[in-house]
Amino acid sequence: MLNERIRKLRLERGWSQVELAKKLNVTKQSVSNWENDNIQPSIEMLIKLAKVFAVSTDYLLGLEDRRYLEVTGISDEEISHIQLVIRDLAGRER
Repeated sequence: MLNERIRKLRLERGWSQVELAKKLNVTKQSVSNWENDNIQPSIEMLIKLAKVFAVSTDYLLGLEDRRYLEVTGISDEEISHIQLVIRDLAGRER
């Protein structure tokens, strides 16, 4: 599950393995090994991955399926607009 989430989140952002590796200060081989489920990232790296992708560690580990948006610094009115856009998009997919 972790390997799939790392790959999915990386691809959603349009990042190559090399780009993600640079953001985390690791080698491309490390990212490749995580995505191919050859090795698991350390706890410290799991936390870095969560921060880079702006998701919870529980999401990365497959313990929850919900994703949250970071809204620090956004006004209540702007948050309301974002919520409306999300509802509209969710309704379109059905």
